[in-house]
Amino acid sequence: MKGFWHDAAEFFPILMSGVALTIIVTIGSLLLSTVLGLVWAMMRVSGIKPLSMLSASLINVIRGIPIIVLLFYLYFVMPDLGVTLTALQASILGLGIAYSAYQAENFRAGIEAIDKGQIEAAQSIGMGWWLTMRRVVLPQAVRIVLPPYGNVMIMMLKDSSQASTITVAELALQGKLIASSTFKNTNVFTMVALMYLTMSIPLILLVRHFEKRAGKK
Repeated sequence: MKGFWHDAAEFFPILMSGVALTIIVTIGSLLLSTVLGLVWAMMRVSGIKPLSMLSASLINVIRGIPIIVLLFYLYFVMPDLGVTLTALQASILGLGIAYSAYQAENFRAGIEAIDKGQIEAAQSIGMGWWLTMRRVVLPQAVRIVLPPYGNVMIMMLKDSSQASTITVAELALQGKLIASSTFKNTNVFTMVALMYLTMSIPLILLVRHFEKRAGKK
């Protein structure tokens, strides 16, 4: 145990630099997936058949491609097509696109859970589709989707480790580099696991709070 605390003190600053990149990748991809997911969801419930079909097709394609393959494509293939991305940019873009499909399904479920009578009432007083969405549907849908949204945040935090496959020196890769150079696998990866857990626990508690609030309504 004494050896663990000695290694923890030695490796902690290096691992913290990985934590910083983990947080950047998570926040960046979360914002991107939220925007894209909302766009896909709005297209899906627009009532315009071509848009709805396009959205459904995009969601199915994105869900069918493993995240790691998407990351490889953005980082290694796109330069052949004239678009060069840094590893950090590719990881944020890849995770954001991958998770936009799951966000879209969450948002769509939230929107469709709203009583159709409210939508009809809003349109009967002259509100257009977009105004009805913005003032009536979306504010209520947000409260419904918060618990699953929180779960997506937790999964995205953990899946940010896949950015290490395209050389982003986030927490998982930093741990791997330290372990391979020191051969202290047990201590290093125990630290990595504890650091991921430390970042996840506040999100887990936040999701539980949202679920309790939703259960009271």
